[in-house]
Amino acid sequence: MTEKGIEFEQIDYTKKPLSAKALGDLLKQARLKPLEAIRTGEEAYQEHVAGRDLSDEQLLRVMTDHPELIQRPLVVRGNKVVLARPVEKIAELGIE
Repeated sequence: MTEKGIEFEQIDYTKKPLSAKALGDLLKQARLKPLEAIRTGEEAYQEHVAGRDLSDEQLLRVMTDHPELIQRPLVVRGNKVVLARPVEKIAELGIE
């Protein structure tokens, strides 16, 4: 986005954690369930998620307690949010 001259604010939620409600709201806007936005290769996934039947609310709490589990980047423009993996998904926000 920087290369295209698009201004943006970057929020590192590993340093400035999101609340479970804020994360849930972002994921709803992105039309994602928590399980669809979780990084399964992290140690915290094996410790707190793998093999457990967790509700969305429980997953959100685990993700906010262990922000390294949150897929990134989540890109927000207005009231739209996308998980920009792959980066081409940013086009869904009207950013070319």
